[in-house]
Amino acid sequence: MPDSESSSGGDGAVDLDGAVALLSAAETVTVLCHVQPDADTLGSGLALGLAFERRGIPVQVAFAAPDTVPLSMRNLPGVHLVTAAEEVRDEVDLLVAVDCGTAGRLGGLRTRIEGARNSLIIDHHRSNTRFGTHNLIDADAEATAAVLADIFDAWGIEVDADIAHCLFAGLATDTGSFRWVRPGTHLLAERLLATGIDGASITRTLLDTHPFGWLPMLSSVLASATLVPDAAGDRGLVYALVRRADSAHLGAEEIESVIDIVRTTAEAEVAAVFKEVGPQEWTVSLRSKRGVDVSLVATSLGGGGHRFASGYTAYGDSDEIVTALRATLG
Repeated sequence: MPDSESSSGGDGAVDLDGAVALLSAAETVTVLCHVQPDADTLGSGLALGLAFERRGIPVQVAFAAPDTVPLSMRNLPGVHLVTAAEEVRDEVDLLVAVDCGTAGRLGGLRTRIEGARNSLIIDHHRSNTRFGTHNLIDADAEATAAVLADIFDAWGIEVDADIAHCLFAGLATDTGSFRWVRPGTHLLAERLLATGIDGASITRTLLDTHPFGWLPMLSSVLASATLVPDAAGDRGLVYALVRRADSAHLGAEEIESVIDIVRTTAEAEVAAVFKEVGPQEWTVSLRSKRGVDVSLVATSLGGGGHRFASGYTAYGDSDEIVTALRATLG
């Protein structure tokens, strides 16, 4: 269930019943995922899109970038609902943003909020800025897919194999193949698997399949890895740089996977991967083990996320952005 911030307050917060009322009343719907979608945002978006499609409600599912669905997610049920960004309706009865902590994460589609009669934000990021007219934020949930499972139960939507596939994709990836869970996570996974989906195949496709070009990219990136033992109050920082020259031939999902390797460094509490996306522009992934709340670090640098997994955008040369992160970590 959502935390207390989600069920009351003056920031458009709604509980499950309030969210269901909005969803049930909608006559046209746009479901937006964040840019460079991962399996939680797209899986949640497609699951919700399938629910609307089965109710006969016109629905579009979209994200602003990249131009196509990432390769590892093209077998998700409901992918036929994905609409090119330029074809997303300007006006709609209800706009739903899933797994998106800020309006900026919608990229060029953030303007569609203005043309929506109502907007509902469904998320699990504690740092969510609650940018909708209605906001359902469960900061305790392990994935937005888990919040959708609660919504479907309250809404009376059958979680069949197709919807379960989408939700399992989000749950498996956001928990790191169930390494970071809370009580009830495995019960939800068991329920989804009981619909007949192949959890091993889904997880292998999403997390353990990469093109050969990923290997030489890793070689170059990991060669840049640097350990700073006295950073983060002597708890240690490890970081690596992903430059465009090394990653231009790869998709975002291959680049994003680097952080999961860098974070394994035993001598560092905090891990960071700086990914070059343009001249003097980087997206930064932060991870911590348990002693540092990187969501606070990311928020102070203009981003946000979870306590142990967050990110932000940085500007400058590599020395400048590393120095800024070290200063913020203390």
